[in-house]
Amino acid sequence: MTSEAPAAEAHEHSHADVSGGWLRAAVFGAMDGLVTNTALVAGVGAGGAAPRAILLSGVASLVAGAISMALGEYTSVKTQNEQLDLEVDKERRELQRNPRGELAELVEMLRVRGVDDELARRVAVQLHRDPDTALRLHVVAELGLNPEDKPSPRTAAVSSFVTFATGAAVPLLPYLLGFSLLWAALACGALGLAVAGALSSRFTPRPWWYAALRQLVFGALAAGVTYAVGSAIGVAV
Repeated sequence: MTSEAPAAEAHEHSHADVSGGWLRAAVFGAMDGLVTNTALVAGVGAGGAAPRAILLSGVASLVAGAISMALGEYTSVKTQNEQLDLEVDKERRELQRNPRGELAELVEMLRVRGVDDELARRVAVQLHRDPDTALRLHVVAELGLNPEDKPSPRTAAVSSFVTFATGAAVPLLPYLLGFSLLWAALACGALGLAVAGALSSRFTPRPWWYAALRQLVFGALAAGVTYAVGSAIGVAV
């Protein structure tokens, strides 16, 4: 009776976006929009402004903030990608000028990661036969970034624009619907912060209630400080 060893089963799996693309921009945009406009409504409302003035201020903040976020994200990601391209070119020139030194460097990288000396040298020599493979390995090992997996500046810009505008609109909902109540606007902002925090926990190991509470506390601190400032200035005027 013979027995066969079970064959290794190939399986596919995927990972979340961790390269600083749409996810980071979306989370940052939504949280920034919620905190910014909730605090703004608190400050302007505490200062005694009329409901129309509060709505005008909030809408102006929504438009200006969304555009600023989009431009900032685009410039930031574009600059990061350009810097990575510059480093890749630098590594490419080094591979051409000093192939022996780069080969020795790759051997040492493999040794540090637990590969035996002789095997590390054989693997490094084989990998260096393909210049593109060698370049990619050196860049990933030395910079920790894959030049073939760069985030898109446009995606980051659009993502941050949409999510900031959405988050900033939440505390304005009562005024947009004709309910000129400051407490209702702050309640909407608080609810939005908690929901956004809970949703963000899907991409982290944190429990939903922890992420929701954390974001709610951050937003409450910002709104509380702004409310106090608005109240002081309003009384003085």
